[in-house]
Amino acid sequence: MTNQFGQFNLKKEIVAAIDGISFIKPTKVQQRLIPSILAGRDVVGQSQTGSGKTHAFLLPIFNALDPALDEVQAVITSPSRELAEQLYEAFRAFQKALAKLDPRFDALRIVDYVGGSDRVKQTHQLEKKQPQVVIGTPGRLKDFLSQNLLLVNHNRFFVVDEADMALDMGFLGDVNTIASAMPADLQMLVFSATIPDKLTPFLRKYMKEPIIEEIPVSTVVSDTVENLLLATKSKDKNEVIYDLLTRGETYLTIVFANTKERVRELAKFLEAQGLKVAEIRGNIEPRERRRVMRRVKNQEFQYVVATDLAARGLDIQGVSEVINDDIPTDLEFFIHRVGRTGRNGMSGTAITLYGPDEESKVAELEKLGIHFQAKQLKNHELVDAKDRNRRHVRRLTPKKLDPEMIGLVKKKKAHVKPGYRHQIKGAIKFKQLKDKKVSQRTAARISRKERRSESR
Repeated sequence: MTNQFGQFNLKKEIVAAIDGISFIKPTKVQQRLIPSILAGRDVVGQSQTGSGKTHAFLLPIFNALDPALDEVQAVITSPSRELAEQLYEAFRAFQKALAKLDPRFDALRIVDYVGGSDRVKQTHQLEKKQPQVVIGTPGRLKDFLSQNLLLVNHNRFFVVDEADMALDMGFLGDVNTIASAMPADLQMLVFSATIPDKLTPFLRKYMKEPIIEEIPVSTVVSDTVENLLLATKSKDKNEVIYDLLTRGETYLTIVFANTKERVRELAKFLEAQGLKVAEIRGNIEPRERRRVMRRVKNQEFQYVVATDLAARGLDIQGVSEVINDDIPTDLEFFIHRVGRTGRNGMSGTAITLYGPDEESKVAELEKLGIHFQAKQLKNHELVDAKDRNRRHVRRLTPKKLDPEMIGLVKKKKAHVKPGYRHQIKGAIKFKQLKDKKVSQRTAARISRKERRSESR
């Protein structure tokens, strides 16, 4: 199939290098945003995770880079180490493909500055020579800018990736400081899965008449993902997850849990059962976390247990299955979890475990447009279960009216004007009260007769 990126009037070597990373057809977000970025406009791009946002700004940046210009030309900030490293790898991969066509790009300096990395070494590198493309977390970039180590006087592009996540994690202040250090004629590109109201003041402060593109999606999760729902009831979750992981051959399964403590607990249990498990959680040392990520990407693990923070930072090829140990408090994280599988047109499965106290959360997810298939685990296999929403409607036998009331109803229907139902109900109630009083008077007379008889 012919490479369709030529429609954007990118440089010929850029279009040719796209073949080297096996891209053929632009995604919706690339189709909508690349022309505006190439035109020099500030851009706000809102699109779901996994929609191709990275290359929507990567390609225009490479198109404008001058490898002979020995100064910072692009700064990209990302809220987590995993996401920053993911961006760094994407830039390096394209650099290698481009360098085969234009050797000048072989010497292009692309750096990755994240918290937990060797700051002393990075400081020495900056004192010797400035990079041309800088990718990093807000804290580390702010640090280098405040120390005048990173010089951005002539920087052309500033990209804020996953802006909503930066806001949620409390990094927007650092991003604000970084933006204030940039030159006035800067081209600013902001990408985010959502655009919260609290982000608006920041956008207004730094962006000049931005093009705002919201790329709608037909479903909140890819239609290549099969969502299965499994009630745990009184079963041991650890045993259920072990049963799921060992029921058949999957290429790579990620199990998501709400807390780092739960990740540790579950990983220990699975390891005790003989499974080789990788842990990805917040309190692992940065160096160890990078080492684990490299091993996962090198296919050394078939099973990964991770927290929600990793859901926005993992970009691992071949995730065939996702298991949700529980439903996250923030339902948006559910979307990011499930988004780790079924990528690039491949099919995937997401299995969500839930207890009786999580019915309301499941209902909220269904309101978002997620269609679940109810399953149960039997003999090491997932089989169809009865719909949890089934309801047994008890059919009540209507009470029969006595002949007099039937006649009263018929009479009323024949003579009253619209609103007769209310009048009929009133008449029936009056008749019932009348009958009750008659019955009470009869019972009273009988009682008096019996008392008189006994007194004689």
